[in-house]
Amino acid sequence: MTVSLNLRQAESAAREEICATGASLYARGYTVGTAGNISARLDDGWLITPTDACLGRLDPARIAKVDLDGHPVSGDKPSKTLALHRAIYAASPASRGIVHTHSTHLVALTLARPEAGGVWRDDDVLPPITPYYVMKVGHAPLIRYRRPGDSEVAREVAALAATVRAVLLERLGPVVWERSVSHASYALEEFEETARLWLMATPRPEPLDETALDELRQTFGAHW
Repeated sequence: MTVSLNLRQAESAAREEICATGASLYARGYTVGTAGNISARLDDGWLITPTDACLGRLDPARIAKVDLDGHPVSGDKPSKTLALHRAIYAASPASRGIVHTHSTHLVALTLARPEAGGVWRDDDVLPPITPYYVMKVGHAPLIRYRRPGDSEVAREVAALAATVRAVLLERLGPVVWERSVSHASYALEEFEETARLWLMATPRPEPLDETALDELRQTFGAHW
């Protein structure tokens, strides 16, 4: 009885957190229209925003729930990226929340030519130009373009999910996973802000040097 009540309370809280996060991201232009999706890990399955849902107008009761086998339990039809989210959770057991948006500056990063300040490197789409990017996001590889929902993307991201907390999908935007939905959104915002700084800075800023990076590792446990 107590276990069942705790599960229901945790699910209700996760539904509210997804809605609050979606509304905040939408209000500030991190996502537009019906682009993007958010999910949360539960002890008995997952919650994920419905397909073609606007993140700014989510209804907690209509968020899709799937069981541990991926079968729909309640809510609307799950996002077509469900396989991607499940693959990340399987590879990163500590992660409890995933946020994917089509954030303007990060998508622009994948569209710009390297000489025009586009993707820095395929294994690191942005250089370590600020300490908070290093601490909150870390290494973020590029995933080359495939159509939305392509199962190969899930396999590629799953192979990286245990060692990074974010990737950038070419032409589609960032996917970030963290210990909660809220923390995933915080990291995504830092990711997008760093892309904006990189694209607007002329000339391009130099990365933090190895001494500065080592200090962040030693002081804050940064992974870089």
